Parts: sequence; C-alpha cells; structure tokens
Amino acid sequence: MSFWSGLFGRREANTDTAPVEYKGFVIRAEPFKNDGQYQIAGTIERDVGGVRKQHRFIRADAFPSYEDAAKFTLSKARQMIDLQGERMFVA
Repeated sequence: MSFWSGLFGRREANTDTAPVEYKGFVIRAEPFKNDGQYQIAGTIERDVGGVRKQHRFIRADAFPSYEDAAKFTLSKARQMIDLQGERMFVA
C-alpha cells in the first residue's frame, strides 16, 4: 500500500469546512498548514447596517490534523463573538 501512496501521493485531510451560524454571525474555519501542522485561522461575518462586515483572525495555536484545527477555530470564534460581538467590526 505504501508503494501506491508514494507513487500517487498521499491525500490531504478534508479541508472543506461548511460555514457555521452562531448568534447571527457566520463563522468560516480556514486553518492553514504551517511547519507540518495546521494553524488556527478563520473569518467571522455579519451584516451590519446592510453592509457585510468581515473579521479575519489567525492564532498561534496549531494542531496535527485539519479537523482538530477546524474544531478549535470554531470554538475560538464563538468565544470572540461572546466577548466582542459587533464591536469586532468597529475600526
């Protein structure tokens, strides 16, 4: 089996993550590979006054699997929403 994996390449982890709605915000987990691990990153979006606002974030936390990084990204985004709400969109 390893012969075929080496020949055709290994499949990457599933990196398609559906957006999640939380308290009227839309969270998108977007972890990225960095030094062999997946670093926490994502976006939080919301319509404010008829305008779509977006807050991008990256954290230093890293995980060996994409799935674990995506779960933690969603958890971190929910925490940010609970603490800051729409204030994260104020410049």
